[in-house]
Amino acid sequence: MIAIFRNFARSKFAMGLLILTALGLLITGGAQTDVLGSLRAPKVVSAGDRGLSPVEFRAEMDRRLEQIQAEQRRAVTYDELFAQASLTAVLKSRAEELGFYAWAWKTGIRPGNELILRQIRAIPAFFDPVTSQFNEDLYRARLAEAKMTPALLEQEARDQYSRAHYGSALVAGLRLPRIYGAAIANHTQQARDGQWFLLTQSMAGTAPRPTDAQLASFMSQNAAQLRLPELRSGALVGFSSPADQNLAITDAKIQERFEFRKDALSLPERRTFTTLTAPTQAAAERIAAALRAGQTPAAVGQANDLQAAQFTDTPRSAISDPAVAGAVFGLHVDGVSAPVQARVGFVVAKVSGITPGREVTLDDVREQIVEELRGQESRAAIARRVEAFEAARRGGKSLDDAVREVGAVIVPIPAVSREGRTRDGQQLGVPAEVLEQMWKLSKGRTGEVVSAGEGRYFVVRVDDVIPAAMPKLDDVRDELTQAWTARENVRLLSARSDALMARLRGGEDIAAVAASVGATVTSRTGVKQDQETMAQLGQGVMTGLFSTGRGQPFAQPQSRDSIAIGRVNRVTPPTAALAAGEAQQWRARLGQATTDPLFARAVAAAAERMKATYDEELGRQALGLEATPTPPAQ
Repeated sequence: MIAIFRNFARSKFAMGLLILTALGLLITGGAQTDVLGSLRAPKVVSAGDRGLSPVEFRAEMDRRLEQIQAEQRRAVTYDELFAQASLTAVLKSRAEELGFYAWAWKTGIRPGNELILRQIRAIPAFFDPVTSQFNEDLYRARLAEAKMTPALLEQEARDQYSRAHYGSALVAGLRLPRIYGAAIANHTQQARDGQWFLLTQSMAGTAPRPTDAQLASFMSQNAAQLRLPELRSGALVGFSSPADQNLAITDAKIQERFEFRKDALSLPERRTFTTLTAPTQAAAERIAAALRAGQTPAAVGQANDLQAAQFTDTPRSAISDPAVAGAVFGLHVDGVSAPVQARVGFVVAKVSGITPGREVTLDDVREQIVEELRGQESRAAIARRVEAFEAARRGGKSLDDAVREVGAVIVPIPAVSREGRTRDGQQLGVPAEVLEQMWKLSKGRTGEVVSAGEGRYFVVRVDDVIPAAMPKLDDVRDELTQAWTARENVRLLSARSDALMARLRGGEDIAAVAASVGATVTSRTGVKQDQETMAQLGQGVMTGLFSTGRGQPFAQPQSRDSIAIGRVNRVTPPTAALAAGEAQQWRARLGQATTDPLFARAVAAAAERMKATYDEELGRQALGLEATPTPPAQ
């Protein structure tokens, strides 16, 4: 068969077919492009050569949701998450980020692999608890738990470096004009003269006790806040047992596990060394010669415009490039390697210290091995209970009977909301995954066995469902009365304040206006903005004096039941020499405050350059959300 294809490829028919194909591509190039474009996998976010597929976007948002749930210790839905920040805003922000990273890579902002790997190797979560060194297996296991991959983590680290380096370069030496600080110092250091009085609630009048009709109307206006959430109660079945923590572990099992893990538990040989990565083999040869001549790695790196990488007490397993690891662990102290072809460039290494390895004894790790074996036995016991429970349920036994038969534990779950709160708002410690299962079941139903990870399993039963509903008026009468009265009192106070302000704006004397409500006018000159004066006069008076122009009246809340009403009579500017020092301080503070919006604008510009886009409908589909409703035709 292969010979037939070879003969055909050499024939004139094959050449003619090739020419026809080329002509077809020239004639229908646009159509072919459209067809090929339609075959590409859709992207929720696209920016240059960066993007997020629906699966990647869902995984990213799931990680964000789990982090929020862990922080708040309750279940959080996507609808609740996007009520705080809309999906559109999230997608726009992500598109701009990816657009910036794509632009940075294209323009040459590319952190080296060695820099990224060294940062990752410094993360304590990836260190073996016995050797206190970076462990490749633990690294991958922890990433798997977090639903990440090494490539994804390395990409995130590379993006963070690009962002940090570009940001520091963008704002280096940034200084705002002196007028910015001078304007604020002029305002904070000036003195003001004014007169004011306090309008209290008793002067404006208080609201009478509301009628039932008024309370019913108030309930309708605030239905969203008053509506009681749906509550569910049930039972939680757990399969762990306190006795599992005290399982006896025989010496024979301990010895067997020690022999099996002896090599992994032993302390490996570690080396302290320095590497220099050159772009060409010729440059690497010059570097090796300089190191052998006695020059320090730092001096050689400076002479060749390279950054020397330091590694202290590093085991062979922590060196990601096998070629570099072989070279380093083949040297003696003060030895210099020949240039090694690495993943990026050519590496020259110099060893400055060797720490011999040491085999651990059983006494060194006995406690650790016992814990490992006990955890293994405990998980095996739980697995046996789960299998026995499922067999009992398949045999027709009730949940309670199956629990008693296998030795599991059943815990009642009181009536809670989807967020794990009781009717009175108390937050219970119901795990988010348990609440999620409860809201998948109808009343009286029992779910399947669910794995919670790390050898944990549970089953949920829903006993009762209390639908969401408005409370009865008598149940919330006192709270509603207080809220309604507070609202009406604020309305009365504001209305009286507006009337008095209208008289002041009309030119009436402030003393006469104050006397009409039984208030006393206070006059002060040379008022300055400081903590002592703020404590004496109050927030409302100070805000009114320093936010209003000369000759203008003001009204500002002084307390919960009073309003400061007054007029600014004079504004005295500060002495320039006294304000200069504060102006410089404000200038520095404002300079720091401008870096974030400046960087945000740079990110948006880079994303625009890379034509960053997002598909909100595809994002909604990826998250399982309802599609955006289509507006009715006009």
